[in-house]
Amino acid sequence: MTIAPSTELTGVNLIGDADVAGTGAEFQAVDPATGQKLQPVYREADEAVIDRAAELAWDAFHTYRHTNFEDRAAFLETIATEIEGIAAPLAERVTAETGIPPARVKGELARTTGQLRLFANVIREGSWTGARLDTPDPQRTPLPKPDLRQRRVPLGPVAVFSASNFPLAFSVAGGDTASALAAGCPVIVKAHPAHPGTSELVGRAIRAAVHAHNLPEGTFSLVFGSVATGIALVNDPRVRAVGFTGSRKAGIALTEVAAARPVPIPVYAEMSSVNPVFMLPGVLAERAEALGADYIASVTTGNGQLCTSPGLVFVVDSPDADKFIAASTEAVENASTAPMLNSGIAASFEQGVQRLATTDNVVKAAAAAPDAAIACSGQPQLFVTTIDAFLSSPALQDEVFGPASLIVRARDIAQLEAVIDQLEGQLTATIHAAPADYNDARALLDKLELIAGRVLFNGWPTGVEVGHAIVHGGPFPATSAPATTSVGSRAIERFLRPVAYQNIPEDLLAEELRSGDPLRVSPLVDGTLTAR
Repeated sequence: MTIAPSTELTGVNLIGDADVAGTGAEFQAVDPATGQKLQPVYREADEAVIDRAAELAWDAFHTYRHTNFEDRAAFLETIATEIEGIAAPLAERVTAETGIPPARVKGELARTTGQLRLFANVIREGSWTGARLDTPDPQRTPLPKPDLRQRRVPLGPVAVFSASNFPLAFSVAGGDTASALAAGCPVIVKAHPAHPGTSELVGRAIRAAVHAHNLPEGTFSLVFGSVATGIALVNDPRVRAVGFTGSRKAGIALTEVAAARPVPIPVYAEMSSVNPVFMLPGVLAERAEALGADYIASVTTGNGQLCTSPGLVFVVDSPDADKFIAASTEAVENASTAPMLNSGIAASFEQGVQRLATTDNVVKAAAAAPDAAIACSGQPQLFVTTIDAFLSSPALQDEVFGPASLIVRARDIAQLEAVIDQLEGQLTATIHAAPADYNDARALLDKLELIAGRVLFNGWPTGVEVGHAIVHGGPFPATSAPATTSVGSRAIERFLRPVAYQNIPEDLLAEELRSGDPLRVSPLVDGTLTAR
């Protein structure tokens, strides 16, 4: 039976099949452009609600993890279809709650449904199982060789924390949820309090898909709440992993909670990145002005509230570097001031730009015109400093989440190479170079691949392609788990672990481990990939 998702907002937690009112503090979404409070009123979930969600998720796990590949893939595709069925009211609510313009909402909705369908294809393809077979040799001496087979199994229920800056693609049905469900893990989402209406709409779409496929009700739940709600969720012993996108402070706090449990669990937290860009002399000689305009276009994409926004640019002092800075300055002065996602992010942004403005030897080069009509405004700003000042002020490495960036002047290429050793882990790092710069670019690349999850050449880091080769991750503090990615098909690996089966009768093995490849998974046999 298919149950169409409701577009009526009720302000309740979605706990399996039940609508459960919270008993905690009240809160409402606020339009960041106008400051108007939006209905309905939500209330935070208490521990009893969390307990019930975890109980249902644990019960569902023992059934959901055994769903066959086709049924699980079809379930993800149905979620995508259900979300598309409410596209108009959903987009309207996203813009009202976040200030994100309709064109970008449309793109983010397509990304959200696209990655659900990507993981459906991943499930069907089957290599995510990691199937391996080592054939036995009972005649081997001095000891017989056993029959060994390996596959990955799901960890168990996953707690997903929605991000503020991607209310669809990194939220209730975002990449963490899609990859966890693809792995065979039930999901409990903690909605972001800044866009609760958006979260409820998407949550009801997922619930409709659960019903349509006759899955256990605990396959998905949605809870509303604050820090205490999140801590209770991470502390529940039935929760076996956490997906998180947000601030470094919150990510570290959740990681510490998870590590302090009697049985610690992994937290896959994407946290903080300033995404350094290195401009080499040859490319500035060719197109300094165009690069300056493109740089600020990247900084102001999403009003600077993207985890890949270029917060640092390094240049070697020269007349061409001066042209680049002048062009960047002009682009900032011509930029528009737009709403930030919410009042908390707006306040943090103001603190960040104040920190830059009051740091010794940092100069504010430009600012866009303010707009007093916007309740939570983010005014684009550009700052310039020297590499010596940068290295003497560690706080200049801190992320300023919003439309601000810092240009750092170096004396020579050697200083550019040396500064990389002082940078923290990053989601991205970018090199802009002309062919004449390639020897220097090679040296930078050798260093940058050690601190970043994605290295770009002659491009800009804003915009993440969702595919099979993408890495959206990186060393701490970009993430808490540098060997993983939160975007792309490999994201499923976070919620799986390998198990070896020794001398298990064929009839007792999972299909992907049986001889003859009944699921066409193409396992590794004695270390060699078998052909389908």
